[in-house]
Amino acid sequence: MAALASAARSRRRLLPYLSRLLHSASTTAVSPWPSTSRFLRHASPVPRTPDHSPYLRFPAARVSTLPSGLRIVTQAYPAATRMASVGVWVDAGSRFELPGTNGTAHFLEHMAFKGTRRRPNAQALEARHVPAALDVLSDILQHPRFPEKAIQRERGVILREMEEVQGMMEEVIFDHLHAAAFQGHPLGDTILGPEENIRSISKKDLEQYISTHYTCPRMVVSAAGSVSHDEVVDQVKELFAEFSTDPTTADQLVEANPAIFTGSEVRVENAELPLAHVAIAFKGASWTDPSSIPLMVIQSILGSWYRSIGVGNCSGSSLARGISNANLAESLMAFNTNYRDTGIFGIYTIAPPDTLHDLSRLIMAEFRRLASQVSETEVARARNQLKSALLLHMDGSTAVSENNGRQMLTYGRVMPFLELFARIDAVDCATIMETAKEYIIDKDVALAGVGQLTNLPELSWFRSETCSDDDFTRRIFFGNAK
Repeated sequence: MAALASAARSRRRLLPYLSRLLHSASTTAVSPWPSTSRFLRHASPVPRTPDHSPYLRFPAARVSTLPSGLRIVTQAYPAATRMASVGVWVDAGSRFELPGTNGTAHFLEHMAFKGTRRRPNAQALEARHVPAALDVLSDILQHPRFPEKAIQRERGVILREMEEVQGMMEEVIFDHLHAAAFQGHPLGDTILGPEENIRSISKKDLEQYISTHYTCPRMVVSAAGSVSHDEVVDQVKELFAEFSTDPTTADQLVEANPAIFTGSEVRVENAELPLAHVAIAFKGASWTDPSSIPLMVIQSILGSWYRSIGVGNCSGSSLARGISNANLAESLMAFNTNYRDTGIFGIYTIAPPDTLHDLSRLIMAEFRRLASQVSETEVARARNQLKSALLLHMDGSTAVSENNGRQMLTYGRVMPFLELFARIDAVDCATIMETAKEYIIDKDVALAGVGQLTNLPELSWFRSETCSDDDFTRRIFFGNAK
């Protein structure tokens, strides 16, 4: 009883104090945007551009290049006293495969941990320290073992993986989209490769791929966390001494076989699917293209929305709000993929078959709008969302190591977050409209669809919908004359 009485007295003292505190806050923080909500009355519906600089002053990454051409990047954190991540990044992949060996890079990924000459199985790969981790990585890359039994076993694993992927509609759609957009080019091939290749890839193919593409000028060793740059450099010099120093770079290979975007489509009718899956895409920008960051902001403006997890009226995306209010789709996702010499961006949506025409009209109208009517509010919100998403990925030494390795391969340097955010904040309404005119207005469209597609307009209709309103009027009255 005494305890209850004491608790009651505490509440009587606390509640008036909280009341005075809230009243004081409400009188000192007056908002020009009144709200009937107790919780939102002090909030602003207009996004701001805060100063992130105090929170982005991470320790600078250090980079060294060995005489062999192999690059080493490290980023040490004083607070990281026990954890470190280290990896090797190779500028290779399915893009550099031949038609008869498409799928080799993915097959090699499955074989990477099947043992080496010094380490017969994966049990020895539990390294706790950076020197040991570097030793393991160098051993895997320079002295891999490809036992025939392991190759046959992984062949079966990959074939089962292929069956699983064929049931993942998002994977299927993007495979079809790349096949349509990059016809006759390795970028249009799947990562797994066709079934006949999976059944025929041999030990010789794997060894040939490594000897051709795993060369020093195309490799980066990246470490982050509790690491010493000088120590890592000394260890890499000693451990990574057997790789080829062939000076051929990925840039030279890409220049010899550039990817050409093609306005085309792949349609797969499937009456058993209750919902249609559709991707609409345009040619995008390469990693180093000045338009790459404005296109990232455009992706954020278009946004993503899923009916199962949110109400469209609450979305910052005007496209999501329109689709939700008209009940036209179950989900939409804007995407923007960059490659070394090109890119692809657009919208992937899942919708009932009978709404496809109205949905397509709304999506294409939104694409056109980006070239003429963009508000500072939605651009500021998109910039903030993009910056938040980028920072959310940097949640530990592994993510930092991966980010640095990728940036070294794509940019040839590590771009500090202060610089990256400054580039994002420089994107304004004029930049968005200018970029949309360059990449959307009167440009070819790639289309992929799976499901009941009777109501999905023809590719020629999508192409005609890329005309600006002025162009559309001009063509009606004067034909195709400009």
